[in-house]
Amino acid sequence: MKTSKYILYFVLCPIALIWASCEPKALNEEDVFVSEESLAQILEKENPEGYDIYNLNDFLDTFMTEEGTYHNDTTPYRERSYDAAHGIYLYSVDTIRTSGRGIYIRGRITTDDYAGNFYKSMVIQQIVGGEQQNLRISVDLGSSHGMYQMGQEILIRCNGLAVGRYANQPQLCVPSYNNNIYAMNASQKVGWCPGRIPSSVFRRNTRMIGTPDVSQLQYDELTLVDLYKQIELKPSANAAGMDKVRKADGRLVIIKDVHFTGKTDDNGTIKDCIYAHPDSSGLANVFAPSTQNIGYPQSRILQDQGSNTICCSNSEYCKFATYYLPGADSTGVTGCQYYEGQVRGILGWYLDKAATLKDNKLDGMEWSVTPRGIPGIGINDILMYYQGDTDYPWIPEEFNPKTYHK
Repeated sequence: MKTSKYILYFVLCPIALIWASCEPKALNEEDVFVSEESLAQILEKENPEGYDIYNLNDFLDTFMTEEGTYHNDTTPYRERSYDAAHGIYLYSVDTIRTSGRGIYIRGRITTDDYAGNFYKSMVIQQIVGGEQQNLRISVDLGSSHGMYQMGQEILIRCNGLAVGRYANQPQLCVPSYNNNIYAMNASQKVGWCPGRIPSSVFRRNTRMIGTPDVSQLQYDELTLVDLYKQIELKPSANAAGMDKVRKADGRLVIIKDVHFTGKTDDNGTIKDCIYAHPDSSGLANVFAPSTQNIGYPQSRILQDQGSNTICCSNSEYCKFATYYLPGADSTGVTGCQYYEGQVRGILGWYLDKAATLKDNKLDGMEWSVTPRGIPGIGINDILMYYQGDTDYPWIPEEFNPKTYHK
């Protein structure tokens, strides 16, 4: 009996040791986050030919051209992206060399994907001389903000990646070729455009500096009057005008003293929102009714006490897509005018069809602010109050299909 016991020990002990050796090592802070003090030493070690860390605007000026790498390719950019009269490309891709000196950018993440408006994408912010510089990043990583949280500063090695514009919005990306011949307006859409950086490539090229700190994010708090003093409502369709538009894209803003009008920009035509089922009507009085899976952002118009307007842009796939606009309900949109306040989020200019360029101006209502959430869903970016009284905040209400009546 004694002998059997010792034999059992000899059999089980090696197995226990094998199991123990298979357990992953517990992570500590140094394994995940790089300190500012050790950063230079790490970069010098991995870049024997040297490296440069660019400010975001300098990065765009250095590596993003108007025509990009693929404009003369046998299969160039999508047809609708080019305006020959002004030499403007709304879609472009510039590849970045793989070898040589290290090419880096750094910035603090301003977005969060929980509510769904920034699916597989993020925006980073850098403060230079007290002013914001921003850049979108397209990355094929689901729930990316679980790891790369809002307020986290990151450093990205850009060698081997690309920089380009999707619907005129600059972003770090990789080249992608769209060959969907069955898409709506397919003849205008087949071609090269910015694509998502593969998740493994992004993780390999990205370091987190310090730990997340949302207090370091800078918001520009503005009325619409202030905003349109800084940027043109309808920018000039020339190199200087386009440069201003593209470098304002991604800016983190608080738009003050606005209300929802109960109207929408329907492909360039302003229409009233109505009480309707969000699955069947693009005019439904919610944040983002269905596009029947076409996937373009849905706009609902904000206005100040005067005549200045801006779009509030949301994805039909976001978690609050079918929530009523502040003041809207099953009776329509007459109550929208009574809910005033502010909308925070990411400033953008989404323009995917060059045909809208008219009279040397970028026509339409392309300026928008995209919130990261609403009260109770993600980041609370829409703060509205009944007649401006903070004692009576807007309480979000979702469209109820069970009580829907035509």
